[in-house]
Amino acid sequence: MFELRLVQGSLLKKVLEAIRDLVTDANFDCSETGFSLQAMDSSHVALVALLLRSEGFEHYRCDRNLSMGMNLNNMAKMLRCAGNDDIITLKADDGSDTVTFMFESPKQDKIADFEMKLMDIDSEHLGIPDSEYQAIVRMPSAEFMRICKDLSSIGDTVVISVTKEGVKFSTSGEIGSANIVCRQNQTVDKPEEATIIEMQEPVSLTFALRYMNSFTKASTLSDQVTISLSSELPVVVEYKIAEMGYIRFYLAPKIEEDEEMKS
Repeated sequence: MFELRLVQGSLLKKVLEAIRDLVTDANFDCSETGFSLQAMDSSHVALVALLLRSEGFEHYRCDRNLSMGMNLNNMAKMLRCAGNDDIITLKADDGSDTVTFMFESPKQDKIADFEMKLMDIDSEHLGIPDSEYQAIVRMPSAEFMRICKDLSSIGDTVVISVTKEGVKFSTSGEIGSANIVCRQNQTVDKPEEATIIEMQEPVSLTFALRYMNSFTKASTLSDQVTISLSSELPVVVEYKIAEMGYIRFYLAPKIEEDEEMKS
């Protein structure tokens, strides 16, 4: 038997909106420790990892590990039927091929339940090693979203460069080029508006903007985004989810274009 109850039902809606552009079908893994997902996008360029820890739910029960294959667009359709203030409960019986979504209005005067068929999805779990990163940038998620959006109207790729001066986002395309520099800024009144840079050594990497723009859909989950960069590793773009977990996007840097720019 698996059951979880989330008072902030809108949280689950936001998680789904953040990942469904990248991933169509995915397995949600349920265990004693929490509700998680790990999936690659269809072109196998980006990876998304989600964790919602069990203690973050109002009620959480998982008698044995369970993997529920769901089509994320169908799941999003189900969740659209829930009001933003609704309490959401997910239930699945052992061996069942369906999952039940229950939506309760805050006043408990309306309860709706929807049943969705589960799918068999082959997915391999990738061991993501904990790595040391050359540079870690924490900045307001709305600002990062704005930068990615603005740059994608000019070019297809973004070069993210971190130096002692700050973090620079650059692009170039047929119409011209753009550079946006964010300097370290910790003295703001509100911590969520700070830009903090931890740098072991300078790093400069190129990424596809369409993926970065897709990742920024998770901005609704967190005021801050953490971008971890190392020259040999995929970038990690992480959004914390309230007190209960995180959503992380991994994207491999583009190599060939860097070489052309240097020559």
